[in-house]
Amino acid sequence: MKLKKKEGDVAKKEKVKIPDRIQELEKELANTKYNKRTQMSIGLLKARIAKLREKQESRGKGSKGGDGYAVRKTGDGTVLLLGFPSVGKSTLLNQLTNANSEVGAYAFTTLTCIPGLLEYKHAKIQVLDVPGVVRGAARGTGRGKEVLSVMRNADLALIVVDVNHPAHLEILRKEVYDTNIRLDKQRPDVKITKTGKGGIRMGATCKLTKINSDTVKAICKEFSLVNADIVIREDITDDEFIDCIEDNKVYMPSIVAINKIDMVPEDKLAQIKKKVCPDICISAKEDIGMGELKDLIFDKLCLIRVFMKEPGKKADMGIPMIMHIGCMIKDVCDKLHKDFSRKFRFARVTGNSAKFAAQKLSINHVLMDGDVLELHIE
Repeated sequence: MKLKKKEGDVAKKEKVKIPDRIQELEKELANTKYNKRTQMSIGLLKARIAKLREKQESRGKGSKGGDGYAVRKTGDGTVLLLGFPSVGKSTLLNQLTNANSEVGAYAFTTLTCIPGLLEYKHAKIQVLDVPGVVRGAARGTGRGKEVLSVMRNADLALIVVDVNHPAHLEILRKEVYDTNIRLDKQRPDVKITKTGKGGIRMGATCKLTKINSDTVKAICKEFSLVNADIVIREDITDDEFIDCIEDNKVYMPSIVAINKIDMVPEDKLAQIKKKVCPDICISAKEDIGMGELKDLIFDKLCLIRVFMKEPGKKADMGIPMIMHIGCMIKDVCDKLHKDFSRKFRFARVTGNSAKFAAQKLSINHVLMDGDVLELHIE
């Protein structure tokens, strides 16, 4: 019993030490000026912080939490409304969808995850209203971890900022970043292949100005990566290289919407827009900018419309198939029926992706918005 008690005390002490150690390293990082001499030291500090956070997060997963906010994904895309309490997310959800989210002029009106359905340009888009997040959400404040975990399964983050509190945007971005979500970025083009021997062998197909081979090797050592072939195909930072090693990040697009613009004069709004650079300014309560926001959501989700045509008949221009930018004819076949790809003979395409009307094309042809597709199946 005494031995178990001692082990428990050690575990508690270690748990307390991790946040303190992270704080110490972050302070050291903030006080270190960046230059060529300190590049490797800064990379090491960032690696140690990332490793400690990963350790802290893995320990936190073992503890029991309250009710989660798991929601099954449906439709052609999922949008998550993210913002501080009382920024107008519930009102916005009701404007965009058929949901009936409780609305009130006080904080924490929404206590659970409320889904709604936005039907726009024949697309069915799921919109999720989650409880408001606050500073420290990534560390669990206000059940922030649960809220932000829902975001990892979304296709688009719609960040709603109160026009009277524009500074909240940077806090939200930091909380999202600390939850291993990278907004408006793609995974860096870095390939890491673990090997049995040979140490760290690094190659780059471009000029590296933000990181060097010594920093790469030092970061690898910190993560106990001893033998690996690393190919870097774009100029990346030490943070981005750490992300590639951890390989647990989610990359997604975002929209920043300034809400409640009816509450401030135009000159103040112009100052806020210059400072924050939002994608759109709206008033959910007064129904201002809703049409433009729906267009923006459709575009950011990279959705396109493909109209189907049966051989010998007119195209059905009433209800299109909703696909994603970059989709091939094969993707449409797979969506229609599991055997269509196997039995595919050829297709005729009329529209932006074709050189001429009813062009005969193969299954790997990439479609574009507004194309008319005629499938010929065995």
